[in-house]
Amino acid sequence: MEIVIRRGTAEDAPALARLRWQWRADERNEAPGDVDRATFVDFFAGWVVDHLNTHLPYVAEVDGRLAGMAWLMLTDRVPSVTNLDRRFGDVQSVYVVPDLRNLGIGAALMDAVRAEARARELEFVTVHSSERAVPMYERSGFRGGQRWLELRE
Repeated sequence: MEIVIRRGTAEDAPALARLRWQWRADERNEAPGDVDRATFVDFFAGWVVDHLNTHLPYVAEVDGRLAGMAWLMLTDRVPSVTNLDRRFGDVQSVYVVPDLRNLGIGAALMDAVRAEARARELEFVTVHSSERAVPMYERSGFRGGQRWLELRE
């Protein structure tokens, strides 16, 4: 089995859209509302292309098949007197197809995301996770923090 982790491109957008649909609609049984699969794939593929500067996709290919993804969202923070270029990242939508889980693909995707964050000298990187995925993120170096608060209204 050959596993390749690489930065996603605009050409990957339709496959990334299909992975997102598979994860949320098929696997999690989220009701798609008035949106059918084809409409979602078309919309999401366009969204990927429009957001490639702020949402960096990483893909896992296994034997030539797109089998996983992870996203690093980039954003600027307000400059400070000690640091004019303040940026941070947020890990989003890490997913590996069910039949290929527990083979290290998620960890390899996270290694690529962490390398990108280091190369861009991000101040910090966050992730919002399901309970099931917390151990994987902890193995990747994430720790619970006491300074992150969430507004819920």
